[in-house]
Amino acid sequence: MKLTANLLTVAALLTASATAMAHSGHAEGGFTSGLLHPMLGLDHLLAMAAIGFWSVRQSKHMKNATPAFVIGGMILGATLAWGGLSLPGVETGITFSVLVAGILIVTLAKLPTAVGGTLVGAFMLFHGFAHGAEMPAGATLAAYLAGFSIATLAITLVGRGLGSLMLKADSRFSRGIGGLLALVGAFMAAA
Repeated sequence: MKLTANLLTVAALLTASATAMAHSGHAEGGFTSGLLHPMLGLDHLLAMAAIGFWSVRQSKHMKNATPAFVIGGMILGATLAWGGLSLPGVETGITFSVLVAGILIVTLAKLPTAVGGTLVGAFMLFHGFAHGAEMPAGATLAAYLAGFSIATLAITLVGRGLGSLMLKADSRFSRGIGGLLALVGAFMAAA
């Protein structure tokens, strides 16, 4: 019962902080802005960490390929934005990436590499588009790209580290984390 109360408290704090951690206040300059963007948006932070967390329980090939799927999707999305192309439903795609990643963790879903990689790449396409569209004026493209790529990989690997720790624990803990993520994603979708 105490675990449930603690999980609900964390969920409430995370959802309450969603609006406080919006994407404003990026420092000027390409690399720093790129580095901070994924960390200042709760939706980005949770999705990337959740994908890393989920990847731990996947096949060895999927687990090893996840960082490439993450970065590949991010770069493709940013390139679309920088090319002036439109991507409908970006915010919806970002929100649903948190929700679906939470559901994948709750269910301990194992997906074939082709399916999992496509899903991860699609999630990150939306995140990358948002990053590309929000690049500050005057920032150099290469520096901004390097910044958000490093931050994205770091967040994903932190999620993977947490997922690895949870492998040693009762699967209810992983499911609880997934449930919190799904709740946050549902709250973001409803907001």
